[in-house]
Amino acid sequence: MPLKYVYRICSVLFLMLISVFTFASGRSSKVHFYKANHTDFQYVGRIDFSNPLQPKFWMPGVYIRARFKGDHCRIILRDELLNGTPHNYVEIVIDHQQPFRVHIAEKNDTIDISNRLHHQGTHTILICKDTESGLGYLAFLGLECDKLIPPAKLPERKIEFIGNSITCGFGNDASTPCSVGKWYDHENGYAGYGPITARALHAQWHVSAVSGIGMIHSCCQMPIVMPPVFDKMDMRDDSVSWDFKSYIPDVVTICLGQNDGIQDSVSFCGAYVKFIQTIRSHYPEAKIICLNSPMADKKLNPVLKNYITGVVSCLHHAGDKNVYAFFFDKRFVQGCYGHPSGEEDRQLATELTGYIRSITGW
Repeated sequence: MPLKYVYRICSVLFLMLISVFTFASGRSSKVHFYKANHTDFQYVGRIDFSNPLQPKFWMPGVYIRARFKGDHCRIILRDELLNGTPHNYVEIVIDHQQPFRVHIAEKNDTIDISNRLHHQGTHTILICKDTESGLGYLAFLGLECDKLIPPAKLPERKIEFIGNSITCGFGNDASTPCSVGKWYDHENGYAGYGPITARALHAQWHVSAVSGIGMIHSCCQMPIVMPPVFDKMDMRDDSVSWDFKSYIPDVVTICLGQNDGIQDSVSFCGAYVKFIQTIRSHYPEAKIICLNSPMADKKLNPVLKNYITGVVSCLHHAGDKNVYAFFFDKRFVQGCYGHPSGEEDRQLATELTGYIRSITGW
C-alpha cells in the first residue's frame, strides 16, 4: 500500500479515537471554570458579596440563575458546615424541568449535573438554597461548563415573604419520610408557598424567615424576634447587615403570630403596627399583606384574625391604605411535624396568588 494511504488511514483512526474518548468521558474538550464574580450570574436574595469570589447566603429561597452552552456542567459550593455537620440542601432546576434536591455533604462540594443535560445546546440552571439560616451559610464559588452566556432578564416584579417556619418550607418535603432523618431533611424553601406564588406571578422572590420566630415572642427559648433582626442577612444569628436598597419589592407578605400564640392585644398589635411602619420606611410604594397563620388552631386563629384586622384598620386610619389583610380558608398541617405539606404549600400559593392578582392586576 502506498505510504500516503497509510498516513490517511492513521489520521482517520486517530480522529475516531479522539471522538470516542470525548464521547465516553461525557465532557467537552473546551470546559471552562467561571468564577462567582462573573457578570453572567444572576443572584436573587440576601447575599453577602464582601468576597465577590465567594458570595455567601443564609436565608432559604436564595437563588442563582445561569445560562450556558454544552453538555457539561458542575456546580461548586462551599458549606459553612456548622458544628461540623452537613445540614444544607439545594434545589436545582435545569431547563425548567422537574426540580431535584441535593444534600451538600462536604465543606467544598462539587455537584456534577452533566448526566442530566440531554443535548449539547443552550441550557438554563437555577440553584436555590432549600434550608434556612440557622443551618449555616452556603457560598457559591462558580460553575464549570463549556460556555457561560448572558441569561434572560429577571422578572421586573418583586415579592418578599416574611415569616416563620411555615414560610421557610419547614416540613413540606416528604422525599425522605417524616419519621426518618433530621428536621432539616424535610425543609424545602424552593417548594414553599412563597416561591411558588412568585413563580406563578412571574416575579422574583425573597424569603425573610426563621423557624420559630415571632413578632414579640418566639418559641423554643429563641432569643430573637422578627422586628430587630429584619435588617440582617443572617437573621437567626442577628448578624451581617442588609442593604434594603438592593431589593425593593412591589408586594410584601407577613405571616407571623403562630409562635407568639395568644398575647396581650395592645403589645402584639402595637409591635405589628411599628413593624409595618419600619417596612414602609424601606419600601414606600409596596403593597403589604398581613396573613393569618395556616397552622393556627380553632383557639388561636380567630384571635390572630382580630389582631390583624385591628392592625390594618389602625394603619388605614393613619393614612396608609396600601396595607391589606388576607386569611387562608382552613388549617394546613398535613406535612412533617404538623406543618403544611408540599401539596398544602401549593394550595396556600394558589390562594395567595389569586389575592395578589386581585389587588395588583398582575
